[in-house]
Amino acid sequence: MAQERFAARQCVVVMGPSGVGKTTVAEMIAEALGWRFAEADEFHPKANIDKMAAGIALDDEDRWPWLRLIRDWMGEQAGAGGDTVITCSALKRRYRDLLREAPTRVRFLELTATKELIMTRLPKRKGHYMPVSLLDSQFEALEELDADEDGVKVDVGADPETIVRNALAALELDAPAASPKTTSPETTSPKAAAAR
Repeated sequence: MAQERFAARQCVVVMGPSGVGKTTVAEMIAEALGWRFAEADEFHPKANIDKMAAGIALDDEDRWPWLRLIRDWMGEQAGAGGDTVITCSALKRRYRDLLREAPTRVRFLELTATKELIMTRLPKRKGHYMPVSLLDSQFEALEELDADEDGVKVDVGADPETIVRNALAALELDAPAASPKTTSPETTSPKAAAAR
């Protein structure tokens, strides 16, 4: 089993449709735990970004190479002895199954919200290529976590601090005690990793 190789390490995949708050929550969790953070959108090839920016939903053939890159990054970080937090829509069970191939414990944090709530948030986002018009397709594709999957669901109706507190409690993860010399977790992008 691939996950047995680095079983002591783990990666929390913060999942859900666009606009649910994945990046905000994932960054705060990574900071609280001192884990490395990555944004899955940065693994998309330009062709995928251009397609979404044009209002065209990605299909499985677009997603598989992207998901493999994320899986491989998770495995590389685990092999280097690191725990990680990464955002990824991971809308379908088969996408999550592929991510679970990484040689680490892969856990999912599904952020849940009504489409109406997300619709009020999406127009406020700056600098993101995902148009509001694709939200319907994301909800249509969404397959919520099954009972046999290693993960938890957390509602995002509260403020970010409360959401993160609830998420850490649900995942049974404790933030390390504060010390005088705390540092922010390293954020890794595919470009930065390739440069090493």
